[in-house]
Amino acid sequence: MSLFYSYMESKQIEENKGKLALEISKTVSFMPTIMEAFETSNPSKIIQPLAEKVRKETGAEFVVVGNLSGTRYSHPLKSKIGKKMKGGDNDKAIKKGEYYISKANGSLGPSIRGKSPILNKKGEVIGVVSVGFLLKDVNQQITKKIIKELLVSMVALIISFFGSMLLGRNIRKDTMGLEPYEIASLYKEKNAVLHGVKEGILAVNRDGIITMMNHPAKRLLHIKGSVRHIKVDGLFPSGDLYQVLQSGSPIVDKEVVWKEKTVIVNCTPLFDDSGISGVVASFRDKTEIEQMVNTISEVKSYSEDLRAQTHEYTNKLYVLSGLLQLGEFEQAVSMIQAETQVLQVQNTILFNQIKDSKVQAILLGKLGKASEKKIKFEILSESYLETLPSHLKLSSLIVILGNLIDNAFDAVSESHNPVVKFFATDIGSDIIFEVSDNGKGISEKDIPLLFNRGFTSKNGDKPRGFGLSNAEEAVVEMNGMIEVQSTPESGTVFTVYLPKKYERRFDHE
Repeated sequence: MSLFYSYMESKQIEENKGKLALEISKTVSFMPTIMEAFETSNPSKIIQPLAEKVRKETGAEFVVVGNLSGTRYSHPLKSKIGKKMKGGDNDKAIKKGEYYISKANGSLGPSIRGKSPILNKKGEVIGVVSVGFLLKDVNQQITKKIIKELLVSMVALIISFFGSMLLGRNIRKDTMGLEPYEIASLYKEKNAVLHGVKEGILAVNRDGIITMMNHPAKRLLHIKGSVRHIKVDGLFPSGDLYQVLQSGSPIVDKEVVWKEKTVIVNCTPLFDDSGISGVVASFRDKTEIEQMVNTISEVKSYSEDLRAQTHEYTNKLYVLSGLLQLGEFEQAVSMIQAETQVLQVQNTILFNQIKDSKVQAILLGKLGKASEKKIKFEILSESYLETLPSHLKLSSLIVILGNLIDNAFDAVSESHNPVVKFFATDIGSDIIFEVSDNGKGISEKDIPLLFNRGFTSKNGDKPRGFGLSNAEEAVVEMNGMIEVQSTPESGTVFTVYLPKKYERRFDHE
C-alpha cells in the first residue's frame, strides 16, 4: 500500500511541476512588456532581466523566451542568448498557438516544460515562452518525499505490528484460542443444532433478558418475531430461571403447566469469571407423546378401513359363489354388472384423476368402510390431483383426511340417505381437499370450539375430541389452513389448504 501511495505521490509531484511550469509560462506570455519588447531592435535587453526575475522568484530552472525561429531572447546562461532553443518541442506553440506541458532534453538537461505562445495585439503568434524544471531536481524531491513516507510507514507498521500482537492476544483470550474459521464453523453448527432439535431452547442473561430462542421454542410458546433483548417474564415460566440464577443449581426434568400445555423443563446455569452469567433452558411438550400415540391410532384406523374393504369384498364373493352354485346365473351376472359399473365410475376418478398413491390408498380404505356402513361415499368427478410433493407424508395425510372423512361418516350415521362427498384439486399454488356431508350440521356456538383438544359433541365413555385437533395441528405443521362451514340440518363442509412449496422458517437469534 505504501509503495502504491508513493508511486501515486511521485506522479502527483511530477504533474504539479508541469502545471506550475505551464502557469508561469502563460503569465510571462501575457506580460505587455514582453509583447512590446518584440517590437524593439534588441528584445533581449528588456526580456532577459524580466525573465531572470521571474525565474528566481518562482524557483524555475529556466525561463526562456524565443522568437518564431526559436532564437533565444533570455536564458539563465547569458552565453546561450541569441542561439537556437533545444528540445524540438516548440511547434505546437508556434504553429498552432497551443498551451501545453512537455518533456524534452534541453541545454541544461532533461526537464519538464510549460510552453505558451506569445501573441501580438492582432492575436498572431510572434514568439514562445518555455519555463522548465530539471527532471533530476523533480526526482530528488520525489525521492525525499518517498523516503519520508516510507519512514512514516515503517514506524506505523512497527506500531501496528505490536498493537496487533497485543490485540490478537486479547482476542484469543476471549475466543479461547479459536481461529476465525473455527468460530464461524462453531456458529454454523450451533445454529444447525439449535434449530434442528425438536426441543425448545431458550437462553437468558443474568438480568433475565432473552439472548437466544430457537424456532421450536417459539412454536411451543406461540411466539412470533424476534424476542432478543426482551424480558423473559410473561413469555416463559420465569420463576425457575431466576431460581437458577440465584442458586447456581440446575433444574432437571421439572413438569410445568404453561398456557394449557404441560412442558418438561431443564435449566442449566452459565458461568464466567464474575460468577453466574445466565441460564440455558431446554423444554419439550409432554403432549408430543400423546400426539404420537394418536398418530399410531390413526394408522391403525387406516389399517382397519382396508380390512373393512377386504371384508366387504369377501362377503360379495361369497354371495356370488352361492348364486353360481345354485345356478342363478342371470342374477350373478346382474350382480357383477352392477358392481362393475360402480367400480368403473369410482376407479375412473380414483386412478385416472387422483394420481397420488397415498391419497388413493386412503380413499380405497374409506370406500370399503363406507360400503360396510351403508354410506354413499362419492369422489366428485371434478377432482384432479397429481402426485403430491414429498413433504406431504402418508402419516400426515392419514391424520388429516382420515379424521375429516371419519367425522363425516359419524355425522351422517343417523341420516335417512347418508352421503359423504370428497373433492381434491391441485390447481394454483395450494393443494385443496374438501369433505362434505349431509348430516345434521354443527351449531354456530360449537364451530369456534371444534379444533380444541378434548372438545366433542358425541356421547359415550370412549375418550373423544382429539381427531379434529390432530388434523389441525398436522395442517398447521405444513403451513396450511383448515376451514369449516356448516348449516344446521343441511350438513358440513371441511376445506383444507396445503401449500405445494413447504419452507421451514428458522429465526436466527
